Amino acid sequence: MTTVKKQVLSCIQPTGDIHFGNYFGAIKNWVNLQEEYDCVYGVVDYHAMTMPYDVKKLRNNTWDMVFSLIASGIQPDNLFIQSLVPEHAELCWIFNCYTSFGWMERMTQFKDKSSMSTQKSKDAFISVGLFDYPILQAADILIYKADFVPVGKDQTQHLELTRDIAQRFNNSVGKEYFVLPETLYTETPNIRSTADPSKKMSKSAGEKHYIGIYSEEARIRKQVRSAVTDVGEPNKDKMSDGVANLFELLNAGEETSIAESLMQSYKTGELKYVDLKDAVADMLVALSAGFTARRAELLENKRAVKDQIKASSEVIRKQAKETLKEVKDLTGLLIPKQ
Repeated sequence: MTTVKKQVLSCIQPTGDIHFGNYFGAIKNWVNLQEEYDCVYGVVDYHAMTMPYDVKKLRNNTWDMVFSLIASGIQPDNLFIQSLVPEHAELCWIFNCYTSFGWMERMTQFKDKSSMSTQKSKDAFISVGLFDYPILQAADILIYKADFVPVGKDQTQHLELTRDIAQRFNNSVGKEYFVLPETLYTETPNIRSTADPSKKMSKSAGEKHYIGIYSEEARIRKQVRSAVTDVGEPNKDKMSDGVANLFELLNAGEETSIAESLMQSYKTGELKYVDLKDAVADMLVALSAGFTARRAELLENKRAVKDQIKASSEVIRKQAKETLKEVKDLTGLLIPKQ
C-alpha cells in the first residue's frame, strides 16, 4: 500500500545571496524535509515588490536565489518561481474579500516595517502591498492545500491569519474545502550576528552582520575572528551571547564532537576563544567551498537549469490552476476556458 506524503510549503524572497543565518535557520531544514514530505518551495518575487526595490535587480536576484537553493541541496523539481504561477495573485484578491480589515490591522510586521521606513525618511513610500502581503502569503500556502508550513516564531501570526482566512472561506461557501495548515516546528538554530549577537544575522543590518555562504575564505575567517565574545577572560559561570552564538554555529554545522570538546574546555575555564573561532571558521569555509563548487557547476549549464525551473513551475502551477478553478466555482465567479 502506497503511503501518500503530507505536503509542506515554504517560500523565500529573492533578496540576493543567502547567508549562513538563512541556511542554518531555514534552508538546511528544507533540504532535510524533502526526505519525509512532498515539498513545494517558492521563490516569491511578488513579495519582493512590497518595499521599494531595484527593478533591474529583481529578475537577476530571483534567478540567483534559485541557483543558490539548488546548490544548497533543494531538488529542482520542488522549486517554483511565484511570478510564473500568477494564480497566487488572483487567489490573493479573492481572499482579500474574505479577510477582515481588523485582522490585518493586528499584523505586527506591517507596523514594524512601515515604522522603520518612516523613521528613515518622512517621505517614505508605504505601499498597500506591504499591508496586504500576509494575504498573499495565505494564498501561497492554501493554493497548494499544504498540510504543514515550517515557520519561525516571528511568522506564527501569519500562519494563524492563513488559518482564519481558510476557515472563513470554508464557512462562507458551506464546505470544508481548504485544509487548515499546521505549523511544522523543527529544530532550527537561531543564528545571530557575530558583530552584535543581540541581533539576528541579517543583510539589512549591514555587511558586518552577516556571512554569505559564497563569501571568500579570507572574509569568512576575518568575520569569525572578529566575533564578539567576552570582555576579558572567559567567564565559565555565565556564557555570553557571543560565545553561545559561536557554539550555536558549530552545532548547526554538525561538528558535534568538536563542539563537545570545546564545551568541556569552556566548563573547566580552559577554553581559548581563538580555538573556538578557528573551529567555527573551518566549518563555515568547508561548507562554503561545497556550495560554491556546486553553484559553479550549475552556472556552467545556466540555460538548462532555468528551463528546468520553468518546467517545474509549470508542473506545480497545474495544482494552483485546479485550486483556483474550484475556488471560482465555489464563489460564483466565471471560469475561463482552459
